[in-house]
Amino acid sequence: MGRSTGFIGLVIVVAVFGYLYTSQLKQVVATTGDAPATFVSTTGVRNDLLAMAQSEQRYAVTHRGYASLDELRMDGDIHVPSRPDFTYDIDASTDHFTITATYIGPDTKALKHIRIDDSKTITQD
Repeated sequence: MGRSTGFIGLVIVVAVFGYLYTSQLKQVVATTGDAPATFVSTTGVRNDLLAMAQSEQRYAVTHRGYASLDELRMDGDIHVPSRPDFTYDIDASTDHFTITATYIGPDTKALKHIRIDDSKTITQD
């Protein structure tokens, strides 16, 4: 009797955790798109944006202003990545920058824009 009660308790706990896991997974898919590849790409884009923002800040220290995308490429501090479903754009001035990754792939539920600015705050829509 004790073993069967323990087994039933274990099954209930596993069922509850399974439900919670799948509900969290649905939320992730709803905010990043349908395809698992889109989720992976979006995670990579966030990492790219952070690396590019750090490169912008290093560039600003030596050049007294932020760089355009072409200037970052020519400076050689960072390899500006290219991803098949995203394009990158930098809006830079002497005291502010915003880097935008725009999704151009087939997933209609994917985030269309992911941005980072000089405060290293990532926003998405």
